[in-house]
Amino acid sequence: MKKTNLAITGCMGRMGQQIIKSVKKDKNFELVTITESKKIDKKINGIKIDLNSEEAFKKADVIVDFTIPRCTFQVLKIASKLKKKVVIGTTGFTKKEENLIKRFSKNIPILKAGNMSLGINLLIYLTEIASSSLGVKFLSKIFEVHHKHKKDYPSGTALMLGKGIAKGKNKDFYNLIGKKYLNNKNFPYGNKINFNSLRKGEIIGEHEVKFSSGKEIITLNHEAFDRGLYSEGALLAAKWLMKKKTGLYSMRDLMNFK
Repeated sequence: MKKTNLAITGCMGRMGQQIIKSVKKDKNFELVTITESKKIDKKINGIKIDLNSEEAFKKADVIVDFTIPRCTFQVLKIASKLKKKVVIGTTGFTKKEENLIKRFSKNIPILKAGNMSLGINLLIYLTEIASSSLGVKFLSKIFEVHHKHKKDYPSGTALMLGKGIAKGKNKDFYNLIGKKYLNNKNFPYGNKINFNSLRKGEIIGEHEVKFSSGKEIITLNHEAFDRGLYSEGALLAAKWLMKKKTGLYSMRDLMNFK
């Protein structure tokens, strides 16, 4: 079986390191390139760390990018020139940058996802269905827990779940954002979507969506126990993308959701 040549950007980051671990266990891939945004005189698994360049990505079939937007666009420019496929796990893009990624996808296949977990992407889909089916009589709220080192709140995944609620109601998400609480024991439902974030210990991630009519409550939730689920999802995305032509894809496409 011919292996897919893989490049990993941001190789010294938390996700970069996790993907490198997962690649070692996956017989579908051969790790050929690892890069960082600044010069580091070091080798990982016998591979020297490169800067992002045409020379570095020349051998790769697909590039997996978990970095920051500025770095992602550097990668996309090179990938577009070399006609390489790209999996983007980077978050924090502006609306203008999102449109720019769409333009790059007219030239190369790109799969972009704010969360590579199959379970989380299923949860988002179920949230859309619940929101659409339950209607306006049900209020909603979102609770999430992460490790004490995570500074931002609500989490990017919590916001994706909020977008799922908005999509189900056929409303603009930004008009539905309610209050954002941090480390509250309890928080209320509202006409808008309220968020509560808890930061403690070394918890990888827990997310919960609740819908209430005042007479009944529906709860959808997901717990992550191993960071490997994100890197394995990224590799699954890379494998799936190898069979695709130019275009912008998501985990939703990979999982064949309508």
